[in-house]
Parts: sequence; C-alpha cells; structure tokens
Amino acid sequence: MPGVPPTRFVYLGPEGTFSEQALRTVPAADRGVLTPARSVPEALDALRAGEADAALVPLENSIGGQVGVTLDELANGEPLIITREVVLPVQFVLAAADDRSLDSIRSVAAHPQASAQCRRWLREHVPQATVVDVLSNATAAIGAGTGEFDAAVCAAIGATRYKLHVLAKDIADNPDAVTRFALVSRPGPPPPPTGDDLTTLAVYIAHDRVGALLAVLTELSVRGVNLTRIESRPTGERLGRYVFFLDCGGHVAEAQMGEALQGLRRICADVRFLGSYPRASNGDPPPRRAPGLSDDDFTDAARWLAQLRTGT
Repeated sequence: MPGVPPTRFVYLGPEGTFSEQALRTVPAADRGVLTPARSVPEALDALRAGEADAALVPLENSIGGQVGVTLDELANGEPLIITREVVLPVQFVLAAADDRSLDSIRSVAAHPQASAQCRRWLREHVPQATVVDVLSNATAAIGAGTGEFDAAVCAAIGATRYKLHVLAKDIADNPDAVTRFALVSRPGPPPPPTGDDLTTLAVYIAHDRVGALLAVLTELSVRGVNLTRIESRPTGERLGRYVFFLDCGGHVAEAQMGEALQGLRRICADVRFLGSYPRASNGDPPPRRAPGLSDDDFTDAARWLAQLRTGT
C-alpha cells in the first residue's frame, strides 16, 4: 500500500557487508527483517518476486565508479524504482583468522571495488600476495575466517562479525572515499518532493540519429535541469549500442522535470523512470534555481499560452 513503510529488506550479503551497514542507517530497517542475498541480481529478484518490500544495493563508488551489475539489473527486467539513496564513508581493514605478520600473507580476498580502492596500500604492504576477486566484502571475511585465504579486505563490521584479527586499519588509498547505495522498491508513488531531490533515468537513444545524445542533454538544459551524473552501459544487443543512466536534480512532481521527461519521451527510443527521491545530505544547502524555473513560473507561462490560444 502507498505510504506504508517497508518491513522486509534484502541486501547484498552475506552479513557484515557495507550494504548491511548502509541499510541499518534507514530508519524503517531498525524495525524490519533484514535478509542477505548472495548477489545484486538475487537481491533484486527477491524484491521482484515479492519476497521483500525493498532492496539495498550499491550504485557507485567515488573511486571505483559505477557498480555495473546494479545498473544492468535496473535497466532490464520488471521495472523497479529507487526511493532513497544512502551515502556511506568506506573504511577498509585487512583482517585474518589469526594474528600474523604481513610478510606471511600469500593470498588476499577482496571484492573488486574494494581491491581497486586499496590497490596502492596492498602493493606497498603485501606485494607478495595474490588478490582474489570475491562477490562481497563479507565473502572475503568468511574466506579468511575458514582459511581459504590468508587475509581479507573487508569492512570493520565484517571483521567483527566473523571474529577476525584486524591486521591493519584504514587501508584505503583515499580516506575520503564513499559508496552510494540505492534503496529500491517495486513501482509505486515516489516519495514527495523535498526541494532537494534526484531523478534517475535509463535512456535509450535513437542510434541512427546524428546528435541523439546532444538532443537528450538539450531537453534537460533548456529547462534548467541539472545533470549530476551520466554513465553508459552496453545494452547487450551489439557493439555500439548503449543505455545512458542519468541522475538529474529535481523531482518528477515538479514542472521543469515533468516537461523534461515529456521531451525525452518524444525524442528517445525508450526512457525508463528509475525514481525520484531525496538527495542524501552532505551538509551543503540545496542548489539554487535560476529565475524562471519554479513551478509557479511554469504555471504562469502555461496560463499565458492558454490565453494566447483562446484570445482571452
């Protein structure tokens, strides 16, 4: 039912991942049932199947960039919408089943995003170790705990959960790195506008039309819609076919965003609406709008045009 908070949550597991840590910042999750999934596709499949009310999945990292599997899953299959974003500072530790020297480590398990963010530290402190990709930070911690790997790059919550010894803290190359997560639900009314919102779209351009991407950007620009992120992913059809993911400042309920969406609908091969939701606060004030771009301005312009057409 619209307006009823979710009570069953699924997230990228196992237990002890940054995804779990991010989900626990969502107020409704304190009173809900949290279930880990082995992968992003499995988390979103559980949501689509009605086994959960919402799913928390990683969207992008300030160092490693987009999480491609999440974007692919949102662009395909039964539609889902983002209802909230969570931005979490990412702090990694190197942990092992027992207290041991760094010189003795020959294998390190890490999620690819984690190893990318700790590449320099790993090269300098455990250059003899082979870094092995795993599905999640918690999977890395579990592997270190069972002895499958000598050590793991993981979150502190994962080291604690699986009773590992922390060999080194704060091993990320960039201490200011953050990961952005999306709380995703089945389609329904978006959260009401707050005045500082984002709208996320998956846009399929007409590939046989010169300047098709420029036309997309123009639809946003002429209406004063700020584009905060653009990413491309292959559609899987053939080489050169891409879907573009856009994050735009504004809410679908606002006039300027509504007009921009109508314009994109007219010129694009397809547009998938992925949600309007509050922007995660970073302490900065909401962006100021240029004159002429408020809802009142759009309403006044529409009234003026109607008068011209009717001669009143």
